[in-house]
Amino acid sequence: MRLANFLPLVALASTLAAPSLYSAEKAVWKPVQFAIVRFNDDAPASWNIYHGEKRGVLLVRLWKRYMLVDVKEQEVYEVDPAKVKPKGENVEWSPSDIPDQPVETSDWKIRDVGPVQRVRFRFGKSGSYLDIQIPLLRNREPAY
Repeated sequence: MRLANFLPLVALASTLAAPSLYSAEKAVWKPVQFAIVRFNDDAPASWNIYHGEKRGVLLVRLWKRYMLVDVKEQEVYEVDPAKVKPKGENVEWSPSDIPDQPVETSDWKIRDVGPVQRVRFRFGKSGSYLDIQIPLLRNREPAY
């Protein structure tokens, strides 16, 4: 009788633990082709934008710094560059390595500007601006 009560609990625990095991795996992030990055209205010398499986979540490399930008939630997280592993033109990084607190941002503006989606925000209340332009398909969806 105790075994009969115990088995459903084991099954429930294994289904609840499965998503956390999956998120611990390193995900492959691919570059967004034809994207544009501007930092304080200038083109940075070294940058790239990567996308994962989830739309609206971007991994942005700006010089030697990585940031996870969640466009839908309007949040930016600082990513430890030591945990991001380049693999050819792609990078590997586990979304489970997201810090608990996002970076302070303000002045979010997200809009379609012709063939691109423009995402612009400010670091802090009076800090630098980051402007990301993502190409759009004809159906107005991001091209990644």
